[in-house]
Amino acid sequence: MDKLQSLRVFVAVADAGSFSGGARSLGISAPSATRGVAEVEAATGARLFIRTTRQLCLTEPGRAYLEEVRDILRQLQAADDAVSGAAAQPVGTLRITCPQEFGRLHLAPLVTDFLEAHDGISAELIMLDRIVNLVEEGFDLALRIGPLPSSELTAVKVGEVRRVICGAPGYIEAHGLPSVPSDLPGHRLIAARTDAAPLEWRFGADETFALRIKPRLTMNSVAASLDLARRGWGLTQALSYQIAEDVEQDRLRILLAPFEPTPLPVHMVHVEGRRAAGKVRAFLDFAAPRLRRILNGGDLRTASMSSGRGGP
Repeated sequence: MDKLQSLRVFVAVADAGSFSGGARSLGISAPSATRGVAEVEAATGARLFIRTTRQLCLTEPGRAYLEEVRDILRQLQAADDAVSGAAAQPVGTLRITCPQEFGRLHLAPLVTDFLEAHDGISAELIMLDRIVNLVEEGFDLALRIGPLPSSELTAVKVGEVRRVICGAPGYIEAHGLPSVPSDLPGHRLIAARTDAAPLEWRFGADETFALRIKPRLTMNSVAASLDLARRGWGLTQALSYQIAEDVEQDRLRILLAPFEPTPLPVHMVHVEGRRAAGKVRAFLDFAAPRLRRILNGGDLRTASMSSGRGGP
């Protein structure tokens, strides 16, 4: 077995967690997969897998080697794409991940428009409210909201979103308007959370004012918390893109706008840099200007309400 095929076998076996599963994904026999991995281990002089009767696990050198091999195979695929014309006519399956609400509201419709324009591409859109490791989990692209940590990922900024407090006109009429963030504990609050960390809503450009809140209702769904806010049950915190249509149609109003923290950047990130496959480049070219129009197309402050501009 040649070296390149052995590397492909190694990656397939690592992804499948078994020789038989890796063999099936490549259409080869299990003994051939075993032989391919053995050849890689012999060439590197390192033990890449720990084998037991029930389990096949990567060793620490194996995990490091896997990441390097993935990068080599991606570069080779990018070179093949450039030569074969795949960059001009992108093909393949595009795997994208993004936060759930952003995906539901904006990215899913955008992806379907992209597929209409590119017959040779299919897509998987996985909506997760967590940071995904693109390499380990096999994604081509991710949309991320918030500051990016230092990494080797290539990032394309497509806009920013605000963290806002909002409520329905009916609630405001019945319960009054908070003038400063410290008024919020006197209101009925709805919180959406995904972890057990203390609930804090931060205010001010430098986020120096952190308000520890005690919500009347805590939920694990942003969509559900916003639905209750629309019904006038209480006030909640949201990202500006999540309520843009509600604000436009006066179902929700933004409160305490002068005290908002600095907006959060929004990026599309991918691994390959300039060597990105044709399908990735095609999606970025298609999606980036549309996302910028979505995120930067309107200023929600025109529909906000506040009574003061002092400190928190």
